[in-house]
Amino acid sequence: MAKYGEGDKRWIVEERPDGTNVHNWHWSETNCLEWSRTFFTDLLSNLVILNGEGNLFIKTTTIRSLGGEAYINIRKGKIIPGYEINLTVSWEGEAKDSDGNSLHKVNGSVEIPYISDENADEDPDLRVIVEDDGPIGKRIKDAMFSKGKDLILEKIRVWVQSMARGGPVKEELPVKQNNAPVIVAAAVVKNDSVKKESAVEKKKEKKEESKKGRKRIVMTEKFNCRAKDLFEILMDENRWKGFTQSNARISKEVGGEISIFDGSVTGSNLELQEGKLIVQRWRFGSWNDGDQSQVCGFASDFDCVKLYSRSISSCYY
Repeated sequence: MAKYGEGDKRWIVEERPDGTNVHNWHWSETNCLEWSRTFFTDLLSNLVILNGEGNLFIKTTTIRSLGGEAYINIRKGKIIPGYEINLTVSWEGEAKDSDGNSLHKVNGSVEIPYISDENADEDPDLRVIVEDDGPIGKRIKDAMFSKGKDLILEKIRVWVQSMARGGPVKEELPVKQNNAPVIVAAAVVKNDSVKKESAVEKKKEKKEESKKGRKRIVMTEKFNCRAKDLFEILMDENRWKGFTQSNARISKEVGGEISIFDGSVTGSNLELQEGKLIVQRWRFGSWNDGDQSQVCGFASDFDCVKLYSRSISSCYY
């Protein structure tokens, strides 16, 4: 072992003079609270809840408050979101008669006291408050809760998913690039027809270029277990989280979304049959837009031997 300051310089680790954290190799943390305030303001301001149904008009107005903490940690390119926030949204409602004349107006708020990364796979509790205890005010409040709850929780899920993808620092994450050379011909084009042909050729070249570095792979695996057990293992997000020690969100509905390994892999359910069939479409976040894979698991004719097949297209190698 060489003494400090001696030996082959190629093996001596030194700080970069410019202090650059290349590919986020070292631990970095970014405060996301103000970014989240802007994000929620765009999502939840002037959101129409009811527009005349039952002669009621209800909409959110603005973000009244956002407290707590929200941050993104990155180590070796891996995104680790952390947050414990509370959110209050202001809203207003109005009841009108059949002629469109205003009967009563109220103001209120929606409080979401606890949104945490520990419960990222669950919707937070939500409470609707109205500043009027009269019968019309109560009616408007009930309508706000029944019609507005799911819509507001949907917007919160958008924020949670954005945090899982890196929030305000996702643009800084390294993107896998194709280093194959691209030849661009320079020419003076004087008429529209030549311009269109040139654009088509460039688009075709770009499409062919994007296919380089990818291939189609088909894999088949056989599991000697009950189909019911395998179905539960693959579709139970709590088992996913316990086994991988990472956040997971797995819908059990056809068309529902899946997100595993802290959002690194996302997709959706194409077909589901309880204990018999799983067909999903999924992709890694680092893949090019449009690249997807498909996984299909199904039970064989024998009760004790189950077949699980995977079809992967556009897989990087």
